[in-house]
Amino acid sequence: MQIERPGVLRSVERENPRPGPDEVLVRVKACGVCRTDLHLLDGEVEIPEPPIIPGHQIVGTVVECGARAQVAEPLEPGMRVGIPWLGWTCGSCRYCLSGRENLCELARFTGRDIDGGYAELTVADARYCFALPEGGSDLQLAPLLCAGLIGYRALGMTGDAERLGLYGFGSSAHIIAQVARFEGRRVFAFTRPGDEATQAFALERGAEWAGDSSTSPPEQLDAAIVFASAGELVPLALRALAKGGTVVCAGIHMSEIPCFPYEILWGERTIRSVANLTRRDARELLDLASRAGVRTDVHPYALEDAGGALEDLREGRFTGSAVLDLAG
Repeated sequence: MQIERPGVLRSVERENPRPGPDEVLVRVKACGVCRTDLHLLDGEVEIPEPPIIPGHQIVGTVVECGARAQVAEPLEPGMRVGIPWLGWTCGSCRYCLSGRENLCELARFTGRDIDGGYAELTVADARYCFALPEGGSDLQLAPLLCAGLIGYRALGMTGDAERLGLYGFGSSAHIIAQVARFEGRRVFAFTRPGDEATQAFALERGAEWAGDSSTSPPEQLDAAIVFASAGELVPLALRALAKGGTVVCAGIHMSEIPCFPYEILWGERTIRSVANLTRRDARELLDLASRAGVRTDVHPYALEDAGGALEDLREGRFTGSAVLDLAG
């Protein structure tokens, strides 16, 4: 399934890709459907050189390794691997050399610059493939590779905040709520007004309170993560914070943040964003999710139904994560 241009996603037949010296060829078993895919399709996030095959929450099996691929990572044919959003970095800029490869100016991203997982086969840089733990189905592991990773990086930005608000309880939040509870935090979930089904789902996944994003929680928050792409949620989250609290914006795209009075920022409250992920994030989360017993709620779609999956995501027609099942 290929994005031809903004608004156009269609099925295509291509020659099988071949891995370069530093790459691996992977047979895709499952690929999570992410809101970033929707932003790419809608033109809200630019595709530098369309067309592109989207998809960056990939679980698959290594088919072939390039000549130098096994030097970068101990990969071999038959291994189950995960491929995330960050697909390539230069390794030599000031960001890469200071442990901030997620900010590399030359970074290339799976499903935006590099053909992704809405396909039967894909090629990936061996450095950015991760051996996946035993146990857990391909479908359940796929959402960890972006929804989980971005959520985990955002959670790290909240420090040791005990009372944590999650604005937008979708794929990322339902994973991170479980991680937060494992770490001993208290979770407060915020959903679209009137979305009682998602509020009930949030309570099932560890939130102690769930309500409309327009309402105040029963207690002030120590931190909040805004997963929804709605900029108007940022002032609402700020108003819910105790002094010294942090609002973390976890999306790659967000609508404009409206003006707000300085008084709701005052008191050493902060707003910050999260960009992409690092390989260290991936290794830490995969280990932590296993120890925490994280369970993803997945809704499988066939590859040819990718457009329907994206529309269902847009309209909020499911809770948890949509995943393309290419092994069925």
